[in-house]
Amino acid sequence: MLLWWAFLVPVALAQSTTCSASNPCEVGCCGNGGVANNQFICGTGPTFCGAGNCTTNCDYKAECDPGGWGSQYSAATKCPLNVCCSPFGFCGTTEEFCQGVTVPQPHCTGNSISKRIIGYYEGWSLTKSCGTMTPEQIPLGVYTHLNYAFAFIDPVTFNVAPMDSFVASLYKDVTALKRRSPGLQVWISIGGWSFNDPGSTATTFSDLAASDEAQKAFFSSLISFMTSNGFDGVDLDWEYPGADDRFGRPEDFENFPRFLRNLRAALNLSGWKFGISITLPSSYWYLRHFDIVAIDPIVDFLNVMTYDLHGTWDSNSPWIGAVALAHTNITEIDISLDLLWRNNINPAKINLGIGFYGRSFTMSNPGCLDTGCPFSGGGNPGPCTQSSGILSAAEIRDIVAAGANVHTDPVAGVEIITWDSNQWVSYDDEPTLKKKVDYGNSKCLGGMLIWAVDLDDLQGTSINFLAKAMGLAPSAVNGLADNSGVDGDLGTEPGDATQESLLKGRGGNVQAKGFRA
Repeated sequence: MLLWWAFLVPVALAQSTTCSASNPCEVGCCGNGGVANNQFICGTGPTFCGAGNCTTNCDYKAECDPGGWGSQYSAATKCPLNVCCSPFGFCGTTEEFCQGVTVPQPHCTGNSISKRIIGYYEGWSLTKSCGTMTPEQIPLGVYTHLNYAFAFIDPVTFNVAPMDSFVASLYKDVTALKRRSPGLQVWISIGGWSFNDPGSTATTFSDLAASDEAQKAFFSSLISFMTSNGFDGVDLDWEYPGADDRFGRPEDFENFPRFLRNLRAALNLSGWKFGISITLPSSYWYLRHFDIVAIDPIVDFLNVMTYDLHGTWDSNSPWIGAVALAHTNITEIDISLDLLWRNNINPAKINLGIGFYGRSFTMSNPGCLDTGCPFSGGGNPGPCTQSSGILSAAEIRDIVAAGANVHTDPVAGVEIITWDSNQWVSYDDEPTLKKKVDYGNSKCLGGMLIWAVDLDDLQGTSINFLAKAMGLAPSAVNGLADNSGVDGDLGTEPGDATQESLLKGRGGNVQAKGFRA
């Protein structure tokens, strides 16, 4: 969802749309604005919604109170995430809402983002017909962390459960990679998008966060799971608390940080130095349900999913529609991170999300292949990913090698590839990965996360482009990783504090608690 459209369009509707008793407002009350005449438009607050001024939809409440309206006319006193409340009672971050009020932005020089490079490895990678990557084939040496995706939570017992038997069979193969890469941490990622799809686990995260008894069972199971399989931490990918379209509940806002606080206490008592991270959405629509101020001091870092900003799902949005937009975009990323700066989140804890894949479209008109042109559906499936609307970085490179047109958007910081008269894909390659590294460094970010390790090719082309952009040595392919300047053992015990030596090798500052940012 385009953040500025999510904020701006409701204002335009509420302040300019004419209405009547037979033509009620979609947003706002139908009123005369306090002027005794027969001209009615859509608006908010007492001058539109108050007695004597309003004709229809008079119980409409604005998102926020710009001053003195009270609960009769406003759903909340303040906006979520400390965004601005406009004079008309709508929440947003642009000048129309903030009217000169600005938020301090972090500014840095240096290479802070290279301190933490987290790669997600898809447990189902080997089920593809081609383009697979076994754990042993993962190019090592650049990644500081691997997050294995996914494990689930049993909705009845609240024990850690396998996503499926095949994914479970690779747990120890992935954690064994620590023998080859000094300082590497391997974490288990629990949840994922499908975990909150309709089905038996749709409310499991919400149920868990609401129940002390369920948490006791989960914590005991998780500690046993991580110690027996050699994992160093847990990444919780709840998509999303509080969101009614994702089976969230209003009480998730308070329950999630309380659950994380209890999890931290349980892991500290285990005797191991286990880490905790969570994923964060990039959109205001979903992020507003996270109490990020309460969550920030509990977790080791925050994985912000600044990819999949656009895709075929945009066709269902009345504000965007079926037009081709890049799934990653520095302008939109900057708007997303502004939501964190408004809440004084430490940039050193933030990992910027990038994709080793692209989102693709089949365009409606071969004569219109630019960004913003209409699409008719997802792009043709790739030979290995075999799913419309997505292509791995490896598949895209094959398309480029066959003669596709390549255009780098210097403002958005993304590459656009077109071919076969109607195929379109956006993704990151060498020049745009460098732009995102430079952007992350300028904002003092503490790391990057990659979805997904196995969507790269076996030569590690994408991860080596990223390493080059960061000034790091390239990865090793099918061999012992060369972490130059890194001291540390090759142990596979869970919670090994070898991340300290890895950060020292990259010029990082390490606090007393091992791998904490």
